[in-house]
Amino acid sequence: MAGTVWSIIPPLIAIIMVLLTKRVLLSLGIGILFSALFVANFQPITTFSYLRDSFFGVFWDNGQINTWNVFILLFILMLGVITTFVTMTGGAKAFGDWMMMRVKTKVGAQLMTMVLGIIVFIDDYFNSLAVGQVARPLTDRHHISRAKLAYIVDSTAAPICVISPISSWGAYIIGLIGSVFMTIGITGKSALGSFIEMIPMNFYVWAALGFLFIIIVTKKDFGPMKHFEQKRMHSEREEGMEEQFQPSIQKRKLPINENGTIRDLFIPIIGLFLSTIIVMYMNGKQNLESEGDLIQIFGSADVSLALLYGGLFTVCLTMILLLIGNRKNDQLHRLLLLGIKEGSKSMVPALLILVFAWMITSLIDELKTGAYLAGVIETSNLNPMFLPFMMFITAGFIALSTGTSWGSFALLLPIAGTIAANTEPSLILPMMASVLAGAVFGDHCSPISDTTILSSTGANCHHIDHVTTQLPYALTSATIASIGYLVLGLTGNVWVGFATVFLMLIAIFLFFQMKTSPKITDEKKGV
Repeated sequence: MAGTVWSIIPPLIAIIMVLLTKRVLLSLGIGILFSALFVANFQPITTFSYLRDSFFGVFWDNGQINTWNVFILLFILMLGVITTFVTMTGGAKAFGDWMMMRVKTKVGAQLMTMVLGIIVFIDDYFNSLAVGQVARPLTDRHHISRAKLAYIVDSTAAPICVISPISSWGAYIIGLIGSVFMTIGITGKSALGSFIEMIPMNFYVWAALGFLFIIIVTKKDFGPMKHFEQKRMHSEREEGMEEQFQPSIQKRKLPINENGTIRDLFIPIIGLFLSTIIVMYMNGKQNLESEGDLIQIFGSADVSLALLYGGLFTVCLTMILLLIGNRKNDQLHRLLLLGIKEGSKSMVPALLILVFAWMITSLIDELKTGAYLAGVIETSNLNPMFLPFMMFITAGFIALSTGTSWGSFALLLPIAGTIAANTEPSLILPMMASVLAGAVFGDHCSPISDTTILSSTGANCHHIDHVTTQLPYALTSATIASIGYLVLGLTGNVWVGFATVFLMLIAIFLFFQMKTSPKITDEKKGV
C-alpha cells in the first residue's frame, strides 16, 4: 500500500478524528495504528514491529540517541520550569502590570505580540515557544484568549522564518535551491539571490501576515475564534477569572514574590535568546569545514543542541533570580523542587502530543504518502499557467497529511524546478516559491505538525482549540494566495499576482471596517 492512493487514508483518518472528536492523543493513536497496519499490509506481527520501531525511533535512531528529538523534548521540559520560576519570582506579574500602564487596548497587546513574532526570526521552534511565553502575561491582562495568542504566534513563526535567509529555514531552503539548480543545469543564478527574489512570490506569507493584521485592528474574529474571544470576555466580566481558559495543568497555586520586577522576566528571556544564538553561531562555525558567511554558519548549526544549552543556562539563571528574591525564605529547597515539579508537569501533555506526532510522521514517511502525491503532480499534463496554483495546493495537502513543511520542501522543490525547466523556464522561481507557500499553509492546518503543537505549547492553549480556531483563518489566507498564483500564471507577472493579493487584503479590510460597529470598541467596553 506504500506509495499508492491508499497511503493517503491513515493521515486523513487522524486529521478528521482530531477535528471531530477534539481528543488529540486518541486521534493520533488511531492514526498511528492505521498507518502501521497499512505499512505492514495488515499483518499483525509486522504491524506491532512497526509500532515498536516508530516509538523507539523517536528516541533512538541508527544505533544512537536521536539527539534532535530528545533535545527538543528536554528543552520543552526546561521551558516549563523556566516559566514556572519566572512566575514565582513575580516577573510575569510585574511585566503584566508594567505593560497594562503602556498598552491600553487589546489591539495594542496583539500588535505587540505580532511584532515580537516578526523580530524573533532565527528559528520557528524558538519563535513559537519564546514569543508565547513573553506575550502571555500581557494578553492575559487584556482578556485575549489563549487560542488567539496561539494563532498570532503560529502566524508569525514559520511565515517569517520561510522568508528570512538568516534562519534555520532559510539556510535549509537555500541549500535545496542550490541542489535543484545543479540538477536542472542552471548556472547563472545564485541560490541566495534566488531565495531573495522569491520572497515577494511567497503569497501565502503576505496573505497570512496581512490577514492577521486585519483581524487584529478590525477586531472582526469569526468562526470558532469568535466564540473563544467572546467567552473569554464574558468570563472576565462576570466571574473575574483570569485563568478561566488556561489548560487544567496551569490551574495551580504557586507562591509568587510580590516584590518581583520586570527584570525577573526580561533577564531570563534575553538570556535564553542570547545563549541560544551564541551556541548556534559557535556550533555552526565548528560544523563548517571551511570559512562561510553568516547564512552558512546558521545553516550548519544544530538548533536542537543550541536550544538545549540555552535552556540549561536559562534554568540556572531563573533559579538564581528565584533564590535572590526569596533569600529570606528558610524553605528555598522546597521552593526550587516545587518549581521544577510543577514546571515539568505542565509540559507533559505537549510532550505526549509531540511524541505521537513524530511517530505518525515516521510511519507516514514509510507509507510514502508525500512521494505519491508529488508523483501525481509530476505526471499530470497541466497547462503551465496553472502550475504555480497546483504546486501551492499540492504542497499544502502534502504538508497537511505528513505534518512536515520541510519534508514537503525536499519532495516538491526538485519537482517544481524540473517541471518548470521543461515547460516554462520563466516560472522556475514562482513555482518553487509556491511550494514554500503551500507547505507553510499545510503546516498551519495540520494537527500533527510539530510547529502547530509548539505554538499551542508556547501559548499554553489546548492543542485542538488552536487547530480549530486557526483553520478558518489559514483557509482564508490560502484562498487569497491561490487567487494570486492563478493571476501570476495567467499574466506571467509576479508583481501583478502580488498586487492582486495586496488589493484583496485591502478589500477585506474595508469590508470589515464597514461591518464594525463603534459600539463594541475596547474603550467603550471598558476592556
